[in-house]
Amino acid sequence: MTDQELAIKIRGLKKTYAADGASKPKEALKGVDLSIPRGSIFGLLGPNGAGKSTTINIIAGIVDKTAGSVEVWGFDIDKDIRNAKANIGIVPQEINFDVYFTPYEMLELYAGLYGIPKNERRSDEILEAMRLVEQRDAYTRFLSGGMKRRLLVGKAMVHNPPILVLDEPTAGVDVELRQHIWQYVRELNEKGVTIVLTTHYLEEAEELCDEIAIINHGELVICEKTPNLLKQLDEKMVVITPVNVINKVPQVLSDIGGKLNEEGDIVIHFSPSSITVGEILKKVSETDIEIADLKTEESDLEDIFLQLTKTIET
Repeated sequence: MTDQELAIKIRGLKKTYAADGASKPKEALKGVDLSIPRGSIFGLLGPNGAGKSTTINIIAGIVDKTAGSVEVWGFDIDKDIRNAKANIGIVPQEINFDVYFTPYEMLELYAGLYGIPKNERRSDEILEAMRLVEQRDAYTRFLSGGMKRRLLVGKAMVHNPPILVLDEPTAGVDVELRQHIWQYVRELNEKGVTIVLTTHYLEEAEELCDEIAIINHGELVICEKTPNLLKQLDEKMVVITPVNVINKVPQVLSDIGGKLNEEGDIVIHFSPSSITVGEILKKVSETDIEIADLKTEESDLEDIFLQLTKTIET
């Protein structure tokens, strides 16, 4: 993919936070490479502290990087931060408004800061899209949490940027509002806006994203087209509780990934497309283990991270 086809290009991105008192310096990013195509919806996933927000804040010009390069719509943030910022809208996790502004006044203010002439501003159009028409002239301190989050999205769109970064946009919102935000994200993308979405929710990334990158401990674990990635996440878990305490997993179960947890259960992560529960139980019957209890579970996002990041953990 050529540079002209990329909305954001990140190479060797590193960020080290200085030591604070007795603590050691913290490596938040350890040389991340990302290529985000223009016109895509790109998901950036990872557990808390993985480096997602640090990456976003560097792209936004809020945090200084330690090393590496970042280009936004072809503009290097070190050489032309003004144009880089003009081509991106950031929706942060934190809700922080002046409580004495109304939504309309806030959108007008930010449009003015971006130098948009009055006759070209889209404040009312944005309020309608964000379902905030009735709250147009109410002070922001009276808005609900969901309304404030919608206003954050609107504020990031006042200058009509070709890239919109949504940092956990649906955190703490109800299901109905989440669906509405998803719908608006799709509509923006259909108009050509590149969307970068950070989220904890796998279903959100699966529903929206063309491509997903997973970051953990400041390193890029995987970056794949969503269908390809989801094939790798075709995983369940079976937990076997033996009648008698065992100190070691039998080889026949170890060969299919069986491990002992802290409670003494045998935990096996498996792909239903590769092996069935029945086949696992058949292997258990080849051992001397007597089963006291057995349960199967769908792997959640934490389990998936553990599977995909095990090479980093070791």
